[in-house]
Amino acid sequence: MIGIDEKGGNVGGIPVLRKNRGKNMNETKRQYEYLEVARKEVEKLSREAGRKLTFCVNTFGCQMNARDSEKLVGILEQAGYEKSDSEEADFVLYNTCTVRENANLRVYGRLGHLNRLKKKNPHMRIALCGCMMQEAHVVEKIKKSYSFVDLIFGTHNLYKFPELLANMLASDRMIIDIWEGTDQIVEDLPTDRKYPFKSGVNIMFGCNNFCSYCIVPYVRGRERSREPKAIIREIEKLVADGVREVMLLGQNVNSYGKTLDEPVSFARLLEEVEQVEGLERIRFMTSHPKDLSDELIQVMAKSQKICRHLHLPLQSGSSRILKEMNRRYDQERYLELVEKIRAAMPDISLTTDLIVGFPGETESDFEETLKVVDQVGYDTAFTFIYSKRSGTPAAAMEDQVPDEVVKERFDRLLKLVQERGRQESSRFLGTNQEVLVEEVSHHGEGLLTGRMGQNLLVHFPGEKELIGKTVTVRLEQCKGFYYIGEKI
Repeated sequence: MIGIDEKGGNVGGIPVLRKNRGKNMNETKRQYEYLEVARKEVEKLSREAGRKLTFCVNTFGCQMNARDSEKLVGILEQAGYEKSDSEEADFVLYNTCTVRENANLRVYGRLGHLNRLKKKNPHMRIALCGCMMQEAHVVEKIKKSYSFVDLIFGTHNLYKFPELLANMLASDRMIIDIWEGTDQIVEDLPTDRKYPFKSGVNIMFGCNNFCSYCIVPYVRGRERSREPKAIIREIEKLVADGVREVMLLGQNVNSYGKTLDEPVSFARLLEEVEQVEGLERIRFMTSHPKDLSDELIQVMAKSQKICRHLHLPLQSGSSRILKEMNRRYDQERYLELVEKIRAAMPDISLTTDLIVGFPGETESDFEETLKVVDQVGYDTAFTFIYSKRSGTPAAAMEDQVPDEVVKERFDRLLKLVQERGRQESSRFLGTNQEVLVEEVSHHGEGLLTGRMGQNLLVHFPGEKELIGKTVTVRLEQCKGFYYIGEKI
């Protein structure tokens, strides 16, 4: 077992370098050279197997991970592998999440299944990457208990995947390449988008917030923003390739630009993105309430392209619990923010995240959450039962709430979220709305599924040739969190 970032060496005449924390303008070129080495090796192995080698990428977790996986898929396709949905493929890669402990347990459970498959397929290779791999105890467990894994890498050096792939294909030992952090952002590597007409675009990486329940800053590292010109250049290329809608991605997009040599606000970046000719819709996530500026609200309100949807995580309605969570806003500040947003954009759709059962949460604290949910009226909310996460300050807090109490509160919250969501969503009933058609619907034969600017789903009769196009749909029935409509 070797860690190539520490050992050095060479593959195909290309040197394997030690950890590189500095900016390297030649890194993209260097990774394409490794990609060519990998491609030749995959060709050779395919000839030996008498068939084209296949790959399967399984993604756990957030939209950041989903976007990362599109890059991993693009690299594997360019290396000569053929995409498969089956874990019986010749190369299986798990892009992992570690927000909750049970996410780790799921990966361990599936690795046992992969081991059985690998014993039947001499060409099979297994790789693990993503947030879970940034935890030292996880890597040690995999080395000890899952020695059949071929490659392990983390979140900071994903751009090195061509290099790691080439090294893995030339080695019969486990390769581990984990970085504690980086300031490097490498652009323009291959990507395979899930949808031809919409795409995520990373505008920043990492997080500086350190909420007491969250492991993300420890595994994703400190915030670092991409240069605005690089972001605009990527979006222009996407639009030229048929993309109509982009989702700007970051752990906290509202703090975009603070780490740049010449700081740029997120609102200013949005104004630049809006100037891209041919782009129809702009979305973004996630938006931390503590950093949401008046400037951003004004830019959204006057924009013709920024979607009228804002995901604004609350987590708790109790100011006391919010302080324990290290959220750096209170209930009053949050409600004032909602009032400003609604005053500027009455038609906006607000969604949120909520945690039930944070350590020390009393019935009074929980009732404050119910109060805010009822007052704000979210279109929908993602509700979570607090999960003790090792390595976070909250995990060591006393007064953990009993499971039966948490479950009872969760059920009450979910009922209110659904009731208020149905009420709020129905406000568009009977109106005509612009809908971006995304796919064939699973709600009935002959139906398509599209999404309004407010991020609400609409199912309506139509031909699949409309997928990727924007159409006008009259909303005839509201089914709670989605509509049934008719194309105009």
